[in-house]
Amino acid sequence: MAARPLITVYSEKAEPAGTTITLPAVFRAPIRPDVVNFVHTEIRKNSRQAYCVSKFAGHQTSAESWGTGRAVARIPRVRGGGTHRSGQGAYGNMCRGGRMFAPTKTWRRWHRKVNVNQKRYAICSAIAATAIPALVMSKGHRIEEIPEVPLVIADKIESYQKTKEAVGLLKRFKAWQDILKVYNSKRFRAGKGKMRNRRRIQRRGPLIIYNQDNGICRAFRNIPGITLINVSRLNLLKLAPGGHVGRFCVWTESAFRKLDGLYGTWRKASREKNNYNLPMPKMTNSDLSRLLKSDEVQRAVRPPRREHKRRVLKKNPLKNIRTMLRLNPYAAVEKRSAILTQEKRKKERQAAVDKRRGIVPATAPAKGKPKTAKSKAKAAKK
Repeated sequence: MAARPLITVYSEKAEPAGTTITLPAVFRAPIRPDVVNFVHTEIRKNSRQAYCVSKFAGHQTSAESWGTGRAVARIPRVRGGGTHRSGQGAYGNMCRGGRMFAPTKTWRRWHRKVNVNQKRYAICSAIAATAIPALVMSKGHRIEEIPEVPLVIADKIESYQKTKEAVGLLKRFKAWQDILKVYNSKRFRAGKGKMRNRRRIQRRGPLIIYNQDNGICRAFRNIPGITLINVSRLNLLKLAPGGHVGRFCVWTESAFRKLDGLYGTWRKASREKNNYNLPMPKMTNSDLSRLLKSDEVQRAVRPPRREHKRRVLKKNPLKNIRTMLRLNPYAAVEKRSAILTQEKRKKERQAAVDKRRGIVPATAPAKGKPKTAKSKAKAAKK
């Protein structure tokens, strides 16, 4: 949550106007992305239009089942003859030209009711997230060069009439980079929306929040990506598009001062909403790493286990000879004996086959080294 005590008000020339505003309490509200996402999903459904298929679709033909005994499925079949269509299956969702399964109806439950307190909680969380530069930058907004977050500008911009003035203001505050991002993101939609008058899509730019429209909407409305909204009618769909918190907001001074009256504080109830106070945070300190490293937690937990037990891979002695020898040293003798026995039996079988075929076994070569010419001469002298 944002915790700076004072916020600087800037003039339309991007210079400090000399006045400061105490940060409204709503910017210190707990940021709950889960609540924001749930409420956004539910209220987004309230703008849907009902649709359904025709109640006559798939049944605009005369068809009747042939019954059993004709070795065909019992699906209704088109009457008549003399055409390919006659005898074809009809009505069923598995048939060509049949109706869909469970045809859609217009009396589906399209809309959703959301608790008022839940909607207010989501808006408070979305407002608080707009004051944290890390969340705003993670949303993709280009705010590296703007002077301050949240950005509060004097009320003179509410009387702007020309788009040229609005563009000059954004350039002076170094917020034009966010508009260039929108220009560069224009592209064709992926999907069927191209056929339904929704061909092009683009990113979202800054959200201008004003108190009185003295021409500000006319000045800013033609700049791509910019959304304008009155501070008394803040909308979660604009504050957290897509259900993601952290939109880049530009406040006018009077709109910024009005927040405490709209949402109240923890000690003082709201003046606009009946008996409403800001939601209380679940944790006074939400820094989890700091909590885990605190002395109180470290005293309660056990010391870390430094020793590491190395697991030994169990090997199958029937497949690994070394493991078998470790268990049974005599296994080497048995294995050698089995190999010799196998070779002996193989020779005996071959000899029996050769005998039946009348093949004379080849004489084994004489053992020892072959006689050379010198050795033969010595043998002759003897």
